[in-house]
Amino acid sequence: MPTYDYKCDKCGFVFEEFQSINAQPLKKCKKEKCDGTVQRLFSAGAGFLFKGSGFYITDYRSDSYKKKASADSSATGSSAKTDSPSSKSSDTKSTSSSS
Repeated sequence: MPTYDYKCDKCGFVFEEFQSINAQPLKKCKKEKCDGTVQRLFSAGAGFLFKGSGFYITDYRSDSYKKKASADSSATGSSAKTDSPSSKSSDTKSTSSSS
């Protein structure tokens, strides 16, 4: 059930009322000794407040996914080692062009 905000036209008293969606809006002020009429206010409603550094889809991966990912990363890690000879070939080209 939602919480509605009301404001009295006579005394300015603002209050919240926990009501069913099907319930009729209140008409009378809830403050003692005030018979003013109230208006339902527009409210922002409930919001979510996330605290912390953030939430990512990778935070809650299954164990089988983590095992496959580590196997893939170890396979790509070995291919990175094969890239190092190509960098040496570029070094030899630069030294031969300078002589």
